[in-house]
Amino acid sequence: MDLDVDTSEVFTMFMPLPYRILALFIAGIWGWGFAVHYLHSIRIDVGSMIRYPQLSTDTKPLHRRVYDFAFFQTVVFGFSLSAFWMFTKGDEQAVIDWEVLPLSAFFIILGVFFLPLHTFHRRGRTRILRMLRRILVGGIDRDARFADLLLSDALTSYAKVLGDLWVNGCMFFTKHVSTTSKPDRECGGTFFVPLVIAFPSYIRFQQCIIEYFRCPAGAKAERKGHLLNALKYSTAFPVIITSAVQRGFDPNVPHMLSEASLSRLWLLFVFINSFYSFYWDVTRDWDLTLFHPDQSPDYPLREIRHFAPSLIYYCAIIIDFFLRATWSLKLNAHLDHLNTLESGIFTLQLLEVFRRWMWTFLRVEKEFVSRGVMAGGMDFFEMEEGELGEGSVKLEDF
Repeated sequence: MDLDVDTSEVFTMFMPLPYRILALFIAGIWGWGFAVHYLHSIRIDVGSMIRYPQLSTDTKPLHRRVYDFAFFQTVVFGFSLSAFWMFTKGDEQAVIDWEVLPLSAFFIILGVFFLPLHTFHRRGRTRILRMLRRILVGGIDRDARFADLLLSDALTSYAKVLGDLWVNGCMFFTKHVSTTSKPDRECGGTFFVPLVIAFPSYIRFQQCIIEYFRCPAGAKAERKGHLLNALKYSTAFPVIITSAVQRGFDPNVPHMLSEASLSRLWLLFVFINSFYSFYWDVTRDWDLTLFHPDQSPDYPLREIRHFAPSLIYYCAIIIDFFLRATWSLKLNAHLDHLNTLESGIFTLQLLEVFRRWMWTFLRVEKEFVSRGVMAGGMDFFEMEEGELGEGSVKLEDF
C-alpha cells in the first residue's frame, strides 16, 4: 500500500531507527526503576533479592540509583532528538545529513556503561556488565540466580529490538546507506537477523539445561520443571525460522511447502509458543492457579499474596494474554499492515517492553512470597529454613 510506505517514511524521518532503539532501551530502565520503587514502598527489598552490592555506608536506595542513570540517558536522548528535529524539519535529505546526531546519542548512552570512572554508579555498571558477560554464554550464577533470570528474561522481550540493532549496525557499515533512512530489514542477509532474534531464547534454553543438570537426581519434580521451561523457550525457534522463510519466500522457486502451507505452519508454531508462554507466566512465574482450580481455595489466584488488591492479578492475567497474542493482528486484514509499518513495529515492541515490565512485578512478588520473607522485614538471606513464617509458603523454584 502506498499509504503504508508513505506513513513509514514519515515516521522514520522523525524517529529514525537509532532513536527507536534508544527509546525502548531507556523505557526499560525507567520501568525497572518504577518497579523497584513501588516494590520498595510495599517492603519488598529487590536490592537484597538480586544481591545488589551496596556498601554499609551507602543509604541511597536502589531505585534512586536507577532513576539517576535513566535521567542522564533521557537528557542525552531528549537533547539529541530535539536538535535532530530542529535541524531536519522533516526534510528527507537533512535527515540523512544529520545522521551524526542519533549516532552520537547512541554511543554516549550505551558507552556510559564502559566509562573507566569510579563515579556515576560504578558498582551498578560493573555488575550489569558482569551479568551480561555471564548470561551471554548461557551461564547462570548459583548465588545471584534470580538477578540473572530477570535480566535474561528481559533480553527475550528485547529480541526484536536486538534484531533492529543488528540491522542498524549493518546499515552503518554499508556504503552509501544512512542509519536514519528507512530501515533495510534485509541488510545482513536473511540468516543473521533471525539468529540474533533467537539468541535470547537460546540463552534461557541453555540456562534451563544447566539448572536441570545442577539439580540432584532425586529432585525429579524440579528437574522436570527445568526441562519444561527449556521446552517453552525452544518453541520460539520454529516461529523465528518460519517467519524468516516467509519473508524470503520466492513463489518462482520450487519449495517443499507452498506459501499457504508455510503460513499455516507458522500459525501453528506461534499459537503453541504464545499460549505455552502465557501458561508459564501465570502458572510458574506468578504461581497463580488459573489452570489448576483444585490447588487453591483462592482460585484463580493463590492463597498467599503480597499485593493487597486482587484486581492487580486479574488485570495482569488479562493484559498478559492479549499482549502474548499480538501475532493475531496478522490474521485481521484491516490490522495486518501494523506488522509492516515502521510505526506499527515500534508500537508492538513498546507493548512487549510494557508486558515485561508488568510481568516483573508479579515475578518478584512471587519470589518474595516463595522465599518466605515477612512484611516485618527480616532479610531472607539471613533466615534458616526453619525460620520461615507460618503464613509463608515454599514453592519449587523453577
